Amino acid sequence: MMQSCSLLSLATAVPPHVIEQSDAKARAREAFGGKKALFDRLSGVFDNAGIARRHIVAPQEWYMDGHGWHDRNAVYLEASEQLFIDAATAAIEKAGLTPKDIDGVVTVSTTGIATPSLEARCFTRVGFRTDVRRVPVFGLGCAGGVNGLSLAARLATADPGSIWLFVTVETCSISIRLDSDDPAAVVATALFGDGAAAAVVTSGHHSLARITGSAEKIWPDTLRIMGWDVEDPGLSVVFDRAIPPFIEEELAEAVDGMCEKLGITRDEIDRLCCHPGGVKVIDAIESALHLNQGELNLEREVLLDYGNMSAPTVLFVLERLLERGLPDKVLMTAFGPGFTCAGMLLEAP
Repeated sequence: MMQSCSLLSLATAVPPHVIEQSDAKARAREAFGGKKALFDRLSGVFDNAGIARRHIVAPQEWYMDGHGWHDRNAVYLEASEQLFIDAATAAIEKAGLTPKDIDGVVTVSTTGIATPSLEARCFTRVGFRTDVRRVPVFGLGCAGGVNGLSLAARLATADPGSIWLFVTVETCSISIRLDSDDPAAVVATALFGDGAAAAVVTSGHHSLARITGSAEKIWPDTLRIMGWDVEDPGLSVVFDRAIPPFIEEELAEAVDGMCEKLGITRDEIDRLCCHPGGVKVIDAIESALHLNQGELNLEREVLLDYGNMSAPTVLFVLERLLERGLPDKVLMTAFGPGFTCAGMLLEAP
């Protein structure tokens, strides 16, 4: 258990381009024309993904052409900088602060390479102080929303009175690979969207919520369940079909272990706030933890409206949960490469 930390604000941002799922399916059918058997075998994922639309960082036509590392990362940098600024500025304003009040920034992003990192590239336009502390984090994948916010909270409590900004930006869509024979490439075209989220945390006084602890479970010998392969044209997604059954089998024990570290029991959790990686993942969570039908309704709503944006997605769920009134005890969870489950305990102020 960490010393209690306050969540002062939460903001989300999405890029301007929107693609309806029906259009995505039509575009993918055209793009995978040379692999008709592969697409036809997997095309049902577009209809069964529980996704109506997604926000993406480039016009639809961009995805129909071949792109290498340089072009993909150039799109990542341009789009991620704007998303960072949009989310960070909104979170700071919602907290009633100015950029000069921010003492440190934790930045989580895994869908591109930025050196200098995103908070440095956006430093002038946001208006941070010259002595702002920077903690860029790469490689957390979908777990980054929970792990990144937890890290910012720990840094804030370690330096009482300091104010930390957490920002996560992911442009999953630029990793869509139409040249691949991997079934995961087709699944990615049906799931991936882009977005960002930001939050401001500090020790002491309370606002939206109290962050009271975090925990994590990593399973050995699971590196090929989820992640990226680095290939010449760009990042190539690793999705194992075993993810939902693995979650269904392993999650209950993992959550119980995290709860023990957090000093609570599973029965004390009033609501989960989960990363909705896909419909089958949500189903597996409900099954593993014996949740009532509709208990993860907000997760399904976010998936419907935005798709899987990786790390920011769980914070879109939290945003809706806060709007409706935060229950007394909420356990945020997200799965990520490793294979890992990240957890963080939130309590109503």
